[in-house]
Amino acid sequence: MKILLIEGPLLDKIGEREPQIYGEKGTREKLIGAFYEKAALLGVETEAVSEYCEGELAKIIVNAKCDGIVINPGAYTHTSVLLRDALLCSSIPFVEAHLTNIFAREEFRHRSYLSDAAVGVVCGLGTETYSAALEGLTAFLKKRKN
Repeated sequence: MKILLIEGPLLDKIGEREPQIYGEKGTREKLIGAFYEKAALLGVETEAVSEYCEGELAKIIVNAKCDGIVINPGAYTHTSVLLRDALLCSSIPFVEAHLTNIFAREEFRHRSYLSDAAVGVVCGLGTETYSAALEGLTAFLKKRKN
């Protein structure tokens, strides 16, 4: 089983930007490290990609060769019909993931263009967010196979 982790814009800056929200230096390494550790425990092959450009993200999604996607679209969560359409076009099951609780933040962040099409949504768990999303998606895919 292969799961693709896709991150949108500014997520490569975790630990540098708004540390009061996203965490201090080293947070990104902990986040990605926890994801890979969970993948190893689950026996799942993973790949992580980060991209700023909306069109490139859509291209990654529609050309993905994987069983599932964990996606943190960043700000595109609240604006991108293109990413929604790409995910629907791909027919690849996905979990939407956010490091912060988007529902406890500014009101404009409460609306996601992806959530209703996702297998699930994981938010607010900080450095454990991606690994929790991976665990849930893996369980969903295994159950679906049986």
